[in-house]
Amino acid sequence: MPFPPRASIAMAASAIWKETAMLVIDMQKDFIRPGSPMHVLGGEAIVPSVIRAVSVARERGILLVWVVREHDPRGRDVELFRRHLYVNGTGPTAKGSEGAELVDGLVIKEGDYKLTKTRFSAFFATHLHSLLRGSGISRLVVVGVQTPNCIRQTVFDAVALDYQQVTVISDATAAATPEVHSANIVDMKNVGVAALTLEDWCGAHV
Repeated sequence: MPFPPRASIAMAASAIWKETAMLVIDMQKDFIRPGSPMHVLGGEAIVPSVIRAVSVARERGILLVWVVREHDPRGRDVELFRRHLYVNGTGPTAKGSEGAELVDGLVIKEGDYKLTKTRFSAFFATHLHSLLRGSGISRLVVVGVQTPNCIRQTVFDAVALDYQQVTVISDATAAATPEVHSANIVDMKNVGVAALTLEDWCGAHV
């Protein structure tokens, strides 16, 4: 059989990217910088990969959704097991704090969307599903931290909500240890999630 012309492949890819959103999860200073009580040990190492993934997503016209935690400085909207971290009106990723800002190299631009959550899953008690459906999104690509918590719960909710394709970029996501990260990647693959390296994803046509 003859191969389809390059123009047809490009048009098909363009259509796919229009139905795709990238969720950039918790790439904030309090999760990435050493010394924070919320520091994810593997977070710093993936910053260049996340920056590149975001750049490629922009080139493809993929919707970028910046999923961040921003908590009440008194901790009133924080999980019970973390409320001890909020004293005297300060705490991790408190609204307006430097720790709630994105790490250097990541910038929200016009046309992107910022979504604030207060729990692990980006879908829990947020309007994310409505936003994505209203934008014609049926495919998700996920990057950020950390794999066993916010990445995993967001991905499992996306699977439960029947998104057509859910992809995790394995080297643009991270956990406290490589072992924890790898184990959770395996669990996500077992429910039909695609786990691609950044190079593979950047080279994919669809």
